[in-house]
Amino acid sequence: METSRPPFEKYLFVCEHAREEGDFCGAPGVAVRETLKQAVKDAGLAGRVRVSRSGCLDVCAKGPNVLLYPDGVLYSHVTPSDIPTIVAALVHQLNGERS
Repeated sequence: METSRPPFEKYLFVCEHAREEGDFCGAPGVAVRETLKQAVKDAGLAGRVRVSRSGCLDVCAKGPNVLLYPDGVLYSHVTPSDIPTIVAALVHQLNGERS
């Protein structure tokens, strides 16, 4: 076994879990992830922030959900229109960490 530091400073895990009935993120989660991925690239954060799909984050009733790691921040009820706010917070946070 080998251990190392993660290659990215931040990770955004977007739930795309789908089931036949009940609450789930599914297709709306896919739309959030795709929009978020492009917004991260557009903000110049592609080498610092990784956007990945995830399975169930166990808060289905609040979906779509995005988990920011390692910060432990959970964004819930996320829509593509929320993405600029999330990315702006990341830019601010990452620029502040560089100072």
